[in-house]
Amino acid sequence: MNTNKNSFFDKKSNVYLSDIFEILKIKKKIKKKIKINNISDLINSSKNDISFFNSLKYFELLKKSNAKYVITSKKYNKIVSKYCKTIEVDHVLKSVALICKVFYPNSLDDAVDLNVSNPLQKNFKKVKFGVNVLIGKNVKIGVNSIIGHNTIIESNVSIGSNCIIGNNVLIKNSIIGKNVRILDGAIIGKKGFGFLPERKKNLRYPHIGIVIIKDNVEIGCNNTIDRGSISNTIIGKNTFLDNQVHIAHNVNIGENCIITGQVGFAGSSSIGSNVLIGGQAGISGHLNVGNNVQIGGGSGVIKNIPDNTKVMGYPAKDIRRFLKENK
Repeated sequence: MNTNKNSFFDKKSNVYLSDIFEILKIKKKIKKKIKINNISDLINSSKNDISFFNSLKYFELLKKSNAKYVITSKKYNKIVSKYCKTIEVDHVLKSVALICKVFYPNSLDDAVDLNVSNPLQKNFKKVKFGVNVLIGKNVKIGVNSIIGHNTIIESNVSIGSNCIIGNNVLIKNSIIGKNVRILDGAIIGKKGFGFLPERKKNLRYPHIGIVIIKDNVEIGCNNTIDRGSISNTIIGKNTFLDNQVHIAHNVNIGENCIITGQVGFAGSSSIGSNVLIGGQAGISGHLNVGNNVQIGGGSGVIKNIPDNTKVMGYPAKDIRRFLKENK
């Protein structure tokens, strides 16, 4: 889903390049009114959007991006200017946070949905509800789904058919497919742990992305899945997560993966399909793990892992090498 069509946060429709320059304290004069439709990540940007670039890790995405303007630093200005118009700033992520609040003024104010109420059965055909369930406005739940006791589903969430949502679950800012099971105590779609440290206070980073859980996924007890900051957090079809797994903002997990207990994914990591991860492994942020990868329990992944690889240890290394070194 592109955040241009985000139904969870109200977006200001009339934002101009001059507004962005003003908030960023850029004194450059603009001769004509240039409307900017949205702020988005490089891959999802349309031609009248603004995006950002702060690492060479995203060079391939930059080359493919449709963004008209890209916020970047002096360090990368020359590189970025070959592909789009640049807005040079001292602090890229701080600038992105400020601009997000221009487009989405309420993106930091969604801690509690005060529009929830007990569901009216007539509005949800062939859906079973436990006791003390609260449902927000414009929630869609497919037929033959079950919602457990004390669960809260906030406004605009969409849940497919034949889903089982356990007890004491919180779901917000999420689109959930068919035949999905979310077990007791899971929290889906809260804001990620994103902030920018400053001398006297921490600047909270807006999270305007969502969580997308595709068909036939199982989410274990007490999982926490954060919504994306600019892009979305995505769990692919037929992926199963064990209990107490944490998935940070912007993580993308492929299809047919098995993630066992207490695994943690740092933000913006990308996991391929058919990946197996043992208990208590940790995946650092902004990494790419390929398809058909196996990661042993307790491992620490701090660099990219290519397809068809088995690793273990900290830092994670080829499993044959690890076993040889630890006889």
